This record gives sequence, C-alpha cells and structure tokens, in this order.
Amino acid sequence: MSSIAFIVLGIYTLSLFYITLYCVLQFNLLYFYKKKSNQQLSVEESAPIPGPAIASRQLALAEAGPAQPFSGLDAGLEDEPEVQPWPFVTIQLPVYNELYVMERLIDCITQFDYPKDRFEIQIVDDSTDESVEITRQKVEAYKALGFQIEQIRRPVRQGYKAGALKDAMPFAKGEFIAIFDADFLPKRDFLKKTIPHFKDPSVGVVQTRWEHINEDYSLITQLQALQLNVHFTVEQAGRMRGNYLLQFNGTAGVWRRKTIDDAGGWEADTLTEDLDLSIRAQLKGWKIHFLEDVTSPAELPAEMNSLKSQQFRWMKGGAETAKKMLPTVWRSDLSPWKKIQSTAHLLSSTVFLFVFITGFSSVPLLFYLDDLINMGFSKNFFAWFMAGLLSIIAIYFVANVQATHKNLPFGKSLVRFLKLFPMFLAMSMGLSLHNSVAVIEGWRGKKSPFVRTPKFNIKSGKDSFAKNKYVTAKLSWTTIFEGLLAVYYTGAIAAAIWLQNTTFLFFHLTLAVGFGTIFYYTVRHLKVK
Repeated sequence: MSSIAFIVLGIYTLSLFYITLYCVLQFNLLYFYKKKSNQQLSVEESAPIPGPAIASRQLALAEAGPAQPFSGLDAGLEDEPEVQPWPFVTIQLPVYNELYVMERLIDCITQFDYPKDRFEIQIVDDSTDESVEITRQKVEAYKALGFQIEQIRRPVRQGYKAGALKDAMPFAKGEFIAIFDADFLPKRDFLKKTIPHFKDPSVGVVQTRWEHINEDYSLITQLQALQLNVHFTVEQAGRMRGNYLLQFNGTAGVWRRKTIDDAGGWEADTLTEDLDLSIRAQLKGWKIHFLEDVTSPAELPAEMNSLKSQQFRWMKGGAETAKKMLPTVWRSDLSPWKKIQSTAHLLSSTVFLFVFITGFSSVPLLFYLDDLINMGFSKNFFAWFMAGLLSIIAIYFVANVQATHKNLPFGKSLVRFLKLFPMFLAMSMGLSLHNSVAVIEGWRGKKSPFVRTPKFNIKSGKDSFAKNKYVTAKLSWTTIFEGLLAVYYTGAIAAAIWLQNTTFLFFHLTLAVGFGTIFYYTVRHLKVK
C-alpha cells in the first residue's frame, strides 16, 4: 500500500512541478512587460542579441537596403503628411467555406486607407459551397471599381492553409504580404500603421493585437477574450521586450516577402504553420515586431464545438511544431536562457496534459494522504506550488485589468475579472482532456486534417448560430468522458467531506465545474440544427 501511495504522490508532484515551472517562466514575461513602458521601443531595445552569423547577416541586409523606395515608411512613422510611393503590398485572404462572413471581409479590406494602386487582394479560395459564387460576384464588382483583386482557386486543397498561402505566392506582386483570416475586420489604417515598421531592415514580421468583435456575446466568448488578452499583451510584448522568440499569429500581421523565402516558405507538416515559420524566420536572424496598440477586430468562436476544433488545432499544431523545431532551437546560437524560454513557448500546449494528469491523480492521492502523513509526509509541501497559481493570477490581472484596452474604469474591470477568472480556471481544466488528446496526437505524429473554425457573423447578443450550416452534430468519445469526469470529481468532493479532508476540495470543485460546463455546452450546441 505504501509503495502505491508514493507512486501516486510522485506522479501528482511531478505534474504539478511542471505546471508551476511553466507558470513561473510566464511570470518572467510579466516582469519584462511591466519593466518597460508601452512607448515605442527603439531598434536597439527590440533587437535580439545576435550571434556572429546573424549579426553579419543583419549588417548585410542593412547595407543592401530595401528593394523599393521607403519614403512612405518614414512618413508613416513620423505621422507626417503622406509621401509617395508607398511599398506595394499583397493582401492574402485564405478562406474555406465562409458563407456568412465573405462579403463583410471583402468589403472591409477594400476600405483600406492605402493608395489603390499600391496594393492587391488575393482571395485564396478553397471553398466547396455557395460561398464561391458570392466571392466571385464581389470580386467582379470591386474589379469594376478599379481594385486589383483576384479569386484564386486550387484544383486540389493540398496542405490546407499553409498550402494555399504557398501556392498563391508565385502570383503575389507585393514586397510585403498581409494575411487575414475570414473572421477579421481590420481597421482602415492597418497598412499605414504596420508597413512603416519595416523601415528597420531586420524586421521580417509585424504582428498586431487581436480585438474581439463579440466578446460580450456569451460566457464562452468572455473567457476566450480573457485568455487572448494575456497572449496579446504580457506574452507577445513580454517576449519582444525580453528579446525572446515570439510568433506571428496566423492572421492580422504583415510579412516581408524576403523573410518568408529566406526562412524556407510555408510548410504544411504541422497544423500551426504560422508558429513553425515564425521560429524558422527568427532563427535566420529576422525580427518579429509586435504592436500592442494597433488592433485588428475579429470574431471569437461562439459555440463550444467551434471552440474545441480551434483548440484542438492549436494544441496539436503546437506539439507538432515543438517536436519539429526544438532540436533546431537547441542547436542554434541563442543564449541558454533564450533557449529555455523558447522551449517553454513551444511546449505551452503540453501544459494541458500535465493539468489533466495532476487532476486525475489527485483523487486517489486524497485516499492515501492519511497514510502518507503517518509516514512523515507534510501537506505543507504543496504550499510551494502556490507560486504557479499566484503567477497566473498576476498575469491575468495585469492583462485584463491594468492593461485593458477597453478604457473601462478600474473598479468595473476589477469586478469583471473577479467574476470571470475562477470560471476561466474551471473551463481551462475542463478542456484538459480534449487538449491532452490533441497534444498526444501531435507528439505521436498522427496526422489529421486542418479543421477550420467556422465563423457565424456574430457581433451582438441579437445574432444567433442556431441555423448555421457549419455546426457539427457528432458526439465524440471525449465529450462522453468529460461528462464522466464531472461525475468523478463530484464523487471526490463527496469523499473529501466523508473523510473530513479538505486538502483538494477547492481543486476538485473547480474540476467538477469545469468538466461539467464543457460537457453541458458541447451537448447543448450539438443539438443545434
């Protein structure tokens, strides 16, 4: 019996240690985020410390200069009157069956405040439904108005989004490539706010912060916004200010075409082609510049099955990219600390696997605690792991209260945070099984199709996805297991009361609520026809 107790304790402790270590490394990003002001960083502050090979390469880039005149870039950065010519930009819109948002997307992009003769729009359309004809009609209408816009159709949807972007590159005329997913509605001044930052010849990517069109639509969208706000403040800005590797987020950003080519181009061997290319580009010496104050509004998944499909792709793709790129990162000339931070970044999806293991093993551990205590073990040992929880609380507080971009009064932001954060923890734990399956598949190398997240054109509480043709109607084994796990942790709560041992009571309550909520919303939204 004692050996089993120590095995369970070991599994629980090692998993909890992994989670705590990750959270503390995240706190390091918060340190850099808070250390430097939100003012525009100088080139010296934002530049990574290069090794000899990278330094010589950047010097060569600076001496060679850009391929086209950059007078417009200087004007944009200094907020002076526009000076022509602005660099030519290709805007790529990779889409697949986006019936409900195609018209608003095209209308939005054509409203850019940028010289009409200095940009082109490529709609890389792999659709198989009636959205193809809607797009064709829109393209013809805007062509008649003088826009350089094309609908590119591929005979075979090979490589999914990465394949679409790769196949469209030979037709692109721009020195810079702006990319938007179908659910985004970038602001009119997007290009004039981003392109000037390429004045620095070592900048290969400019990424903007995502805003949320439908944040207040439901609890699901509010919790997603809570998490994304962390990524697009503390994580992205913290990595840039700490001179760590960061990432292009797949959309709402601009690439220097030369950077894509130099890094080896788009590759479809992972489900997160954006993260993959980002790492390869930065290891070649290019920089990613993140603009926290330039926003690109987008639609959050409004129903649970869409959210799960997005999470699965992100988590599995993250594991695939980690498996692919970690050996290269550790062979690079990055400093040891930067390699550690890059490893934490690439392994971020793997945290869900350890969250699941920690939660599952805590139930049998509850029954062995008295035996362990009788053998000299102290429950106070677990207090060391509070560092992880406190780190996460601090990070989410800063990102959603102190750094909020909604201009809400501090008191209102604080009350909102206190209401949402406990539920965010619960639902994150509730997604741990689903995301763990994705991570395991990614590390095993099991291939699966790129399942895009359907968009419903939901902007307010008046909108509905009830009759949307893209809603899935399949009940998976993971959903059934999520329901059983809700029962499992509810039983653990009852056992704690019976044993008069409340060590894990709050933890098990959070897990029970989390898995129960995920199960409820998944089944409820499956019934939508």
